[in-house]
Amino acid sequence: MIETTLGLEIIEVVEQAAIASAKWMGKGEKNTADQVAVEAMRERMNKIHMRGRIVIGEGERDEAPMLYIGEEVGICTQPDAHTYCNPDELVEIDIAVDPCEGTNLVAYGQPGSMAVLAISEKGGLFAAPDFYMKKLAAPPAAKNHVDINKSATENLQILSECLDRSIEELVVVVMKRDRHKELIDEIRQAGARVRLITDGDVSAALSCAFAGTNIHALMGIGAAPEGVISAAAMRCLGGHFQGQLIYDPDVVKTGLIGESKEGNIERLQQMGIKDPDKVYNSHELASGETVLFAACGITPGTLMEGVRLFHGGARTQSLVISSQSMTARFVDTIHMFDQPKYIQLK
Repeated sequence: MIETTLGLEIIEVVEQAAIASAKWMGKGEKNTADQVAVEAMRERMNKIHMRGRIVIGEGERDEAPMLYIGEEVGICTQPDAHTYCNPDELVEIDIAVDPCEGTNLVAYGQPGSMAVLAISEKGGLFAAPDFYMKKLAAPPAAKNHVDINKSATENLQILSECLDRSIEELVVVVMKRDRHKELIDEIRQAGARVRLITDGDVSAALSCAFAGTNIHALMGIGAAPEGVISAAAMRCLGGHFQGQLIYDPDVVKTGLIGESKEGNIERLQQMGIKDPDKVYNSHELASGETVLFAACGITPGTLMEGVRLFHGGARTQSLVISSQSMTARFVDTIHMFDQPKYIQLK
């Protein structure tokens, strides 16, 4: 039902966000690149015949004027919705969004930025706090074999056996952060290779599920909201994903998740998270009966081309994944603005 109703439209949502952001590629203005993506995504969402609720978005309402957590989107959230929306036929959905995943990548013209979202029935996505999350992503062949509680060395040995590759042939993506120095050293000492990224670990997690990307695992700590979006995609693809919330500021070394460990634990308890150390798998982070994931490349990446602007139009490449139809569709779209002088083929 969700895929049939929203499949094509959510592709257009991420496409519009990506095109808007791509126009600011390389201009050094990450906040503007993010803002225009947010505005474009919200505008397109509000044209869809649905009642949606943002469960992961741009922040709390007082910090984010659009796509804030708890905001309702879609035609059927409008004041006169009763005149054209039949409540008996309407599926309420939860939505997790990141209109510009990798704002720095866009600002400085670097690869790997995307517009992404995940949707499911109401209650089907974990409402992650704006904390950090320890993550482990791996290919389907290693699902339930690798484990986030094991050391990197142990997981690399397991990956080697599951994928029938030597450890030296494995590539692990890790965010380039001070907190990962020991992790990076351990991976290298075990014999595997490390691909460091500055931003955009949703793309890295997603790449683990596809053979031929030369990415075999994602390890380390990144943002928790993006972890839920990654989990939604990996659930649909059958890949391995685990996440564990990080609430201790001393672990992440950024000062961005609250003043104290104790205060953060209290906040988690207020949100109904009784066990702050729980390890979540993809089915727990994206538990809905139907889960859809959509992404559109803003700058070129491992899986998708970035937006290619030409006179009078643009070309995008998107990916939509469904747990309902068990499909992963790559969608190549030419957008014609006004009257293009030509249509860009490649």
